[in-house]
Amino acid sequence: MNRVGNALGSLGVEMENRVLLLLLDSPEFVASFWGAIKLGAVPIPINTMMRSQDYHYFLNDSRAKVLIASKPLMAEIAPILPYAKYLRHVIVAGEPGPGQLAFDDLVQSASSKLKAAETTADDAAFWMYSSGSTGFPKGVVHLQHDMVYCADLYARGVLGMTEHDRTFSAAKLFFAYGLGNNLYFPFRVGAQCVLYPGRPLPEAMFEAIQRYRPTIFYGVPTLYAAMLAVKEAEARYDLSSLRLCVSAGEALPAELFKRWQARFGLELLDGIGTTEILHIFISNRPGKIKPGSSGTTVPGYEAMIVDETGQPVKPGEIGNLKIKGDSIGAAYWNQHEKTKQTIQGEWIQTGDKYYQDEQGYFWHCGRSDDMLKVGGIWVSPVEVESTLFGHPAVLEVAVVGKEDADGLVKPRAFVVLKEGVTSTSELEAELKAFVKDKIAPYKYPRWIEFVAELPKTATGKIQRFKLRQSES
Repeated sequence: MNRVGNALGSLGVEMENRVLLLLLDSPEFVASFWGAIKLGAVPIPINTMMRSQDYHYFLNDSRAKVLIASKPLMAEIAPILPYAKYLRHVIVAGEPGPGQLAFDDLVQSASSKLKAAETTADDAAFWMYSSGSTGFPKGVVHLQHDMVYCADLYARGVLGMTEHDRTFSAAKLFFAYGLGNNLYFPFRVGAQCVLYPGRPLPEAMFEAIQRYRPTIFYGVPTLYAAMLAVKEAEARYDLSSLRLCVSAGEALPAELFKRWQARFGLELLDGIGTTEILHIFISNRPGKIKPGSSGTTVPGYEAMIVDETGQPVKPGEIGNLKIKGDSIGAAYWNQHEKTKQTIQGEWIQTGDKYYQDEQGYFWHCGRSDDMLKVGGIWVSPVEVESTLFGHPAVLEVAVVGKEDADGLVKPRAFVVLKEGVTSTSELEAELKAFVKDKIAPYKYPRWIEFVAELPKTATGKIQRFKLRQSES
């Protein structure tokens, strides 16, 4: 860490200068992230699965002076480097190209002693880019105290993490979820972390758990579903080291929780977090889980569900989720109007639709732009998806709205079937009847389309907006 900080300083990086990190989960990522922060600079981890034009945007929007990148990722970013207006140096973890610097050489020649910059709790520490369903990604400015806040309230308070734990996260370090899971959480308590640079494929995750024996595993619902599809996994792999499995990124269906617990004897601890709030702020607790819910507020956060006029709704009513807590980012970089719309005083609009039950548990009903108004009544695509997920033929499902012949919106389901199951008109009718039997009949999908796969983000979240676009 100290050597990276000194190396950056030797290249002219000063306090508040941005440093873009295009790095695989690796020791180089860890050292670069902490080294930049100790120098007083601002590291910006970015998605390693993007395309050249995306990296062009990140470099110019952030005005980063330095890029640190893993060699395997250089092929994608190299074509746009001449057009990065503010970039001065490119450091490569691996064999550098012409005009580039070798990470190992630069770091090994630097001093191993570095005095920490005189930053305050409210200085900028790092940025993370938050992508929405529309528009360019927004740079969320996080402050020096944000990581401490999340680690102490969630990692210590909810997960009970100690120096005896070993973490393993399928979500990568460049995501807010993964950054906490596998970097500043274990570093805060003196635990160990298992860094995995490869793709989080189901069997690879089982193999890594068996080999490295983590105590806490973090995934997303889509990954857990794929892991459950691995035949005889409970007999083939040893998961006895795990004391907790955590899920976030999208709502965890109750049926998926039940299947996982039945197969592996482990609870799936579901919660919700956002890039803007940095990590999980509503979570289930070990031994106190309501399957299908996001849980209750993490101590240190307050939650409010409001209607379109900003007034609190009654328990059981669906509304817009607002959160108050000290890990909320300071602003969106260079997006003043968007900042004002989203961050309102001490509260932030999450863009999620929720209701709260009488016991205080929060139930996710989809994103604000995913909710469907069917017959004048809000329908949660998550509820329809969760119901379909309970059918033994269904592996994955996503529900969006589609206009019928009268221009009225009704649910439409895109379904991925399990291996060996054939799509037929009889199965389509069976699935519709299955939903009608489980939840209010008006919520059943009027159309079911069988597909080979669903569009997803790099973290495995289903991109419903792409399904809506394909329909229109």
